[in-house]
Amino acid sequence: MKVKFGFATRAIALVLATALMGSLPAASFAQTKKILFLAGPRDHGAPGRHEYERDLKTLAASFDHAANLSGVSTQLIVGKLPRDLAVLDGVAAIVIDSSSDRAENEIHPLFPPNPSTNGRGYDAETTAWLKSLDDLIRQNKIGVVILHYATWAENWRAREYYLNWTGGLWVQIASKNPQDDWAMTLENKRHPILRGVKPWEYRDEVFCRFLLPNDARRTNLILASPNTDKGGIGPQIASWAYQRDDGGRGFVFGGLDFRDNLARDNYRRFLLNGIAWAANIGIPKGGIQSPTPDVSDVTPRPVKAN
Repeated sequence: MKVKFGFATRAIALVLATALMGSLPAASFAQTKKILFLAGPRDHGAPGRHEYERDLKTLAASFDHAANLSGVSTQLIVGKLPRDLAVLDGVAAIVIDSSSDRAENEIHPLFPPNPSTNGRGYDAETTAWLKSLDDLIRQNKIGVVILHYATWAENWRAREYYLNWTGGLWVQIASKNPQDDWAMTLENKRHPILRGVKPWEYRDEVFCRFLLPNDARRTNLILASPNTDKGGIGPQIASWAYQRDDGGRGFVFGGLDFRDNLARDNYRRFLLNGIAWAANIGIPKGGIQSPTPDVSDVTPRPVKAN
């Protein structure tokens, strides 16, 4: 026997379905957040240092296997960001770990080597592409995360973009990047990026003494104190969060040189929290929990600059 459903029956079913959906957690229907990792090719350094591609792969895998976070997808691009900006469709944040733009033989994912420019801007094609990229970042509220050596910008136009996206940058001579044993203490502990994060001590090359204009939109996160401090720089801000006027966010950290540090759960949690915050992803109360990764895979031999 066939049962016929009239309009009233279908209406009741629709109401019940709507009520059921309303009772489920919002995360069940939340849109997936995509994080795009941009790694510069490894162009210098001893094994286990400046492992841009390997380090970002580890961070991406940590998101993929996080125990208390879902709805996140990741993609890694090594080298230059393609000129076809369709690659940024659906991206909530970009994460850059690379060399700076200072040398002809080193590659930054966004900016051409400064020696190939006049130091104040770029050729017409690159200028137009960067403007389109900036427009997209602002319109789509894409977060921008800059790590370690990538915080160094030489070209004046690159510096302007960095200041607009993250509220600060590393500049030659004035800024510093000593290798030392560091004590990392927490500033503004109520910030979501510091959830589940405890102060730590470790060995690293920390880019610091940044150019940081007075800006209420910036929240300092980490105060780094070098142990030996041969350069006499004293405690310095090594990380901050930035809330842009367009609704997007920036996150900067001057560490992330030695690859083996990513096996430190507290340190890795800090990085994951910062990237997630920049992507406007809610951070769990205790911070993002991820399995301790195997970081023994390193470049087998030193890479020397040409």
